[in-house]
Amino acid sequence: MRDGGVILYPTDTIWGIGCDATNTAAVRRVYEIKRRSDSKALISLVGSKDALREVVGDIPHEAEILMETAGRPLTIVFPHADLLSTALLADDGSAGLRLTSEAYSAALCRGLGVPVVSTSANVSGSPSPRFFSEIDSDIINAVDYVAMYRRDDTTPSSPSKVIKINPDGSITTLRP
Repeated sequence: MRDGGVILYPTDTIWGIGCDATNTAAVRRVYEIKRRSDSKALISLVGSKDALREVVGDIPHEAEILMETAGRPLTIVFPHADLLSTALLADDGSAGLRLTSEAYSAALCRGLGVPVVSTSANVSGSPSPRFFSEIDSDIINAVDYVAMYRRDDTTPSSPSKVIKINPDGSITTLRP
């Protein structure tokens, strides 16, 4: 990943396609693998609150409370983000980030030392695979590395809740 590689890996929601979120060439490759328009922003994972603060600065108190009480993974669209590839930013400069608590993805983020792109392991418009066994072989063959961890896991998972922190500090729920 440090050299621009793209991986397939388990996250705190579903299996994801990922790369170094600071590497624009790698991010563009993820878009190509998914056959997704780059006008649809991708989210990134971080492995600690400190790493999240490095990217977004101050975390609003309300967002911190929601992160602690959400009961499931929470993706937050912050009004601005530093360090990330501009290919991950929406037109308004906002970016979606999630503090992952899943062991593999959290260790990956901490080990790489930067946020890791996390987008569902499917071609855009196709259903998201619920388990590793449902990932299309085209996706598996397109990445540089496929994690061995949790390949046999069939525990049902849910997508993350998504909220947006507006420039005025208010919060909008984008996906309940």
